[in-house]
Amino acid sequence: MDMSPQEYQQYVQDKSPKSPIVKDTVLAFLIGGLICVLGQAIQDSWGAAGLDKEAAGTATSCTLVFLSALLTGLNLYNKIARYGGAGTLVPITGFANAVVSPAIDFKSEGFVTGMAAKMFIVAGPVIVFGTLASVIYGVILMLLS
Repeated sequence: MDMSPQEYQQYVQDKSPKSPIVKDTVLAFLIGGLICVLGQAIQDSWGAAGLDKEAAGTATSCTLVFLSALLTGLNLYNKIARYGGAGTLVPITGFANAVVSPAIDFKSEGFVTGMAAKMFIVAGPVIVFGTLASVIYGVILMLLS
């Protein structure tokens, strides 16, 4: 079968399944919103337990990281992500998932050469570029004030 690049592109387009973009967007919005509502409920609970606003925020972050890592370890986070798509990438829970998933995947290669070495394979660039962005932001802020 001899095809031109344009014919091949049309062939691929015809055979590719159509993406349900509206449904995916709505589900991402709902799942991401539910994660944020859960975070707010956790923060309110920490506040009701007697923590001040800053301490409650820190405790909330730690709780969300723990819950995300636990759900990833139990293979539930991936099931939620199948429906919620990008909504599960809410920064703190998505980051915890990105650290825990490779650690689980590579645990068979050993603790040091597998789990520890591969744990930051996805999250490493996020840490590096996040740190770099914060330094640049800090320098700009310092120069402007």
